[in-house]
Amino acid sequence: MMTTDSLGLYVHIPFCVRKCNYCDFCSFPYSGAAWRDEYISALCSEIRSYSHKKIRLNSIFFGGGTPSLLTSDEFCSIFAAIQDTFEISPGCEFTVEANPKTLSKENLDAFRKCGVNRLSIGLQSIHENELKKLGRIHNFEEFLDSYNLARSFGFNNINIDLMYGIPEQTIDSFRETLKTVHDLSPTHISVYGLIIEEGTPFYKSLDSLTLPNEDIECEMYYLAADFLKANGYSHYEISNYSRPGYECRHNLKYWRCDEYIGVGLAAYSYFGSRRYGNTNDPRVYLQRDGAKYEYDEVIGLTDAAYEYAMLGLRLAEGFSLSDYRKRFGEDFYQSRSEIIDSFIREGYLLIENDRIFLTERGFYVSNAILTELI
Repeated sequence: MMTTDSLGLYVHIPFCVRKCNYCDFCSFPYSGAAWRDEYISALCSEIRSYSHKKIRLNSIFFGGGTPSLLTSDEFCSIFAAIQDTFEISPGCEFTVEANPKTLSKENLDAFRKCGVNRLSIGLQSIHENELKKLGRIHNFEEFLDSYNLARSFGFNNINIDLMYGIPEQTIDSFRETLKTVHDLSPTHISVYGLIIEEGTPFYKSLDSLTLPNEDIECEMYYLAADFLKANGYSHYEISNYSRPGYECRHNLKYWRCDEYIGVGLAAYSYFGSRRYGNTNDPRVYLQRDGAKYEYDEVIGLTDAAYEYAMLGLRLAEGFSLSDYRKRFGEDFYQSRSEIIDSFIREGYLLIENDRIFLTERGFYVSNAILTELI
């Protein structure tokens, strides 16, 4: 049996109080204890289906949805299944995503007892009008209460999620959000540009939204990058900034093409050279007792090379050209020298010390560059 100490485990918790206007994730408003009990039972069954694999974890990530909606008993029962199934490495990074309005003394105490050592709290903005437009259920004061409560329980490794390109947001309001969050000294800040996804309330009301134009969004992006880097945060991935040593270990697995297991509705895994994923239909997931996959394929060399380059270039460190050559038997630069050289001349790409990586300017237009490059 294979034993590895580098795997991450993602646990999807689809419950939420209310869907935000921009959200296209697999999540559902809370609909009663029976559905939750069934889901947690199926989730624990899926977790335990890995018992024979002898897997060691060094990162665990509860995402959603709103994992902080779980009661203490619900959270502890899921963790018990994880503990029974996997070996958990000392120093394992254990993250739980939280909505500010759903953090309490009870669930923070349960998180602590189960070994959670990192929280990711969704703030998005400090301004009431922007939060209301997004459909968030909290205000800034409630966020502050939750943040300070988490700190009082000893949670010092905290990410704060922010968003730019919000309806009614201005450069000045975004600058105020950045400064206020910086003053709280979180170890990690994620800054995402709003994307209007098909099927969301925002998409249906797109014509009536007062959105910042493209030039203002670009200015917001560079404002965040310049401000946070000037104040001690490393811009280590397109949308993520951290204090030294506080990069999100779990998410780095995705960008470095390391192996991980995902459990729960719509969760995907990359394990044993296979990518497989669950249904996003709760009825199907419950009927299958959480252990069957909707999608399953062996990742071939061509796809693996594509993903390695595409995901690696999301990171400030980029990827190693010699490592690419060893893995895939191809010289990444030689086969693309003309387009790479043009991007270098335009200030979007750099090659230094065997690594190819995007510049800050390249980060902002990364989708266009990756489309041409890969």
